[in-house]
Amino acid sequence: MAHRKSIDPEDAKLAAAGFDPSAPAPDAIAKLAELRPSVGDLAVARALGNIADPGAAAMLSAMESTAGGAPRREIRRALFKLRQRGIASSAAGSEPPQAGHAGAAQTLVAMFSPIDAEGARIIWIMKPRMQGGVTRLWGLVSESDGLAGALAAGLSRKELKGEREELEGRAGMRMVEGDWRLADFILCEAYRRTPEARRARVGNFLALRAELIAAPAPTELIHPVYEELGASAVSEPALELLKEPELLEWRLGAAQIAAYAEELGRVNESVIVLNEIQQRERINTIVERAAGELFAGEGATRARRRFEDIAYYMLHSGRPKCAGWAAAAAKQIEAQSDLKRSIFFQSMVRTQLGAVVAQEQEREHNEPRLIMTPAEAMRAREAARQRR
Repeated sequence: MAHRKSIDPEDAKLAAAGFDPSAPAPDAIAKLAELRPSVGDLAVARALGNIADPGAAAMLSAMESTAGGAPRREIRRALFKLRQRGIASSAAGSEPPQAGHAGAAQTLVAMFSPIDAEGARIIWIMKPRMQGGVTRLWGLVSESDGLAGALAAGLSRKELKGEREELEGRAGMRMVEGDWRLADFILCEAYRRTPEARRARVGNFLALRAELIAAPAPTELIHPVYEELGASAVSEPALELLKEPELLEWRLGAAQIAAYAEELGRVNESVIVLNEIQQRERINTIVERAAGELFAGEGATRARRRFEDIAYYMLHSGRPKCAGWAAAAAKQIEAQSDLKRSIFFQSMVRTQLGAVVAQEQEREHNEPRLIMTPAEAMRAREAARQRR
């Protein structure tokens, strides 16, 4: 009589929660991060050990820093399995087992500002000093220029508090505390994107970073917002998200959005008389195409990461519902679902196009006209005749 193979309880738990081990590695890792709060570290670690991907090693290493007992042993077994398959455990978000780095997760603290209308934000990473106070790595990150500035300095707790209050008061915003690994990844990625000609003004960023962090600069990251959202994650962004300041201030690439705005202008100025329905159909076609193209290719990575970072800031500033919507938008961009059919992304594009068109109309209204239409010329002559 054949013996039926028993199913491991941890595997059964994951299967019941909807985990598919045959899914592509990025999808499987993201699903495990989503399920971790409900199924536990033991089951997740065992599953990650079977995914031959650097992202799995990064997630395991991040989990190891806070795990204990049986889950910690399972995490180490999973990391060992991955190393045997040539997958290193020093990916971004991990805590490499280098001397002097143990315990960094307990001592390093990060602060994040929101992203402003120009795509800029301030990042702080702080480490306590033996003699008191902290060493702070300060970075100014620009979406277009990379790392625009970086400084490292020692501060007393009082000085740090004063600087934060002054910055928040002057800029009218709030800085929030978060995961130093995310802050480190944002700064390192921005430094890599900084043009060579502008790196001199940043200073020796990697040397400044080494004063606080001994690990190699990260090149990958599983964004912590998905794990932190856990069961509150949603699959669809709501239109209400577009009313939040972070979305109202976001400006998509000026050159790209201007091209679509110019198309809209040509529809309105067409010599062919269009009825209202035809005009609306042409506008809808432009908006749909823009929604599909602006969030594809290189633009997709930038937009996805911005949505993730917006979601993280929202979550840490006490807006979990909005954070869930922003994270859902990021996931849809990552999956490259049919964004041109998405009401959310269409509405976002309409808002952006509307702002560009309104600015152009205001500019034209304020500039003197060098050429008048025949009707305008006739009205001007009639007005001049009546004044005589």
